[in-house]
Amino acid sequence: MKTLPFDKKRIDDLAKKHPTPFYIYDEEGIRASAQKLNKVFEWAHNFKNYFAVKALPNPHILRILKEEGMGADCSSLPELILAEKVGISGDEIMLTSNDTPASEFKKAKDLNAIINLDDISHLDYLESNVGLPKLLSFRYNPGPLREGNSIIGKPEEAKYGLTREQLFIAYKTARTKGVERFGLHTMIASNELNSEFFIETARMLFELVVEIKKQLGIRIEFINLGGGIGIPYKPEQKEVDIERIGKKTQDLYKKLIKNTELDPLQITMECGRFITGPHGYLISKVLHLKNTYRDYVGLDASMANLMRPGMYGAYHHITVLGKENERNDCVYDVTGSLCENNDKFAIQRKLPKINIGDIIVVHDAGAHGHSMGFQYNGKLRSAEFLMKKDRTFQMIRRAETIDDYFATITV
Repeated sequence: MKTLPFDKKRIDDLAKKHPTPFYIYDEEGIRASAQKLNKVFEWAHNFKNYFAVKALPNPHILRILKEEGMGADCSSLPELILAEKVGISGDEIMLTSNDTPASEFKKAKDLNAIINLDDISHLDYLESNVGLPKLLSFRYNPGPLREGNSIIGKPEEAKYGLTREQLFIAYKTARTKGVERFGLHTMIASNELNSEFFIETARMLFELVVEIKKQLGIRIEFINLGGGIGIPYKPEQKEVDIERIGKKTQDLYKKLIKNTELDPLQITMECGRFITGPHGYLISKVLHLKNTYRDYVGLDASMANLMRPGMYGAYHHITVLGKENERNDCVYDVTGSLCENNDKFAIQRKLPKINIGDIIVVHDAGAHGHSMGFQYNGKLRSAEFLMKKDRTFQMIRRAETIDDYFATITV
């Protein structure tokens, strides 16, 4: 059974002032996850997690994570600017993007951010349009040498990264063009719960930097293990053994890197979901109950608020506030109001008997939730609230209004 950091009365009080749907993020939980990740890698030289801004691009959240020692992994110009605005700068920012326009490369270079190139052709593109920085990283795609997972797909079918052969050519070419310092990155799975996957990724990158040094004489200064550490969306799932990942990575470091010319090698990551995912909640109200070939619960939220169930068939646990201890003896499809049949938060889900007006909490919505929202059917983006350590709520993004549709034009 999943627990909540708030009760029905507090949500009822908030909903009286601010109409549902809205998001709530638990500051205390977010800080705890950040501290946990930092703790298991405290043995590593200058360990840094570059929080994947795409997971939750809210400046208030980024400011909290900056306080916890985290950088920002950015994939677009607005994300770079978000990081800049909250005081994250220089090599605390990494631009990991693909099909990148020159304007984004330029902004990253102006910020002295680490540029992580997705393709060998981007080396010439970057040089021609912006100029090459002194520090450069490349994203490695191991192809059939490694398995991905159902979300990100097989590496050889993914659009991301350089092949092994291209990687060696890219480092050699970049050095001849004046690049002096180098990093290595990979990201080949998303929302993975098997700790062994990440341990093997560390082994792969450690062995690769050794080979690059041997063949090219180039010393890689940092590796980025990527993100992809999953969270237990389903109550019966177990959390990733993050301590095991840290310990086994340390063992591999001692075996492969320690006491070599590559030591110290900085270890970095780009975890987003692991940090904020479990600590975000979508709050919605039941508007309708429909009984046809199935029983349907119609919410005031829709797939426009949370895309993951409709897009991926992803499971998100649901709590009916005030009915946590009632029997789950009814079966519903929980739906939104979009003109799309995949606008469903749950399909044939066992829940307690639901009444119109009940408040529904969708769990684990703190990553790739609000940030993946959209405006199909003219829907408006919802408000976001931060539940602070003293259990008070602070609005950190207002809800959109109809007027926002006309903000840049004159009718």
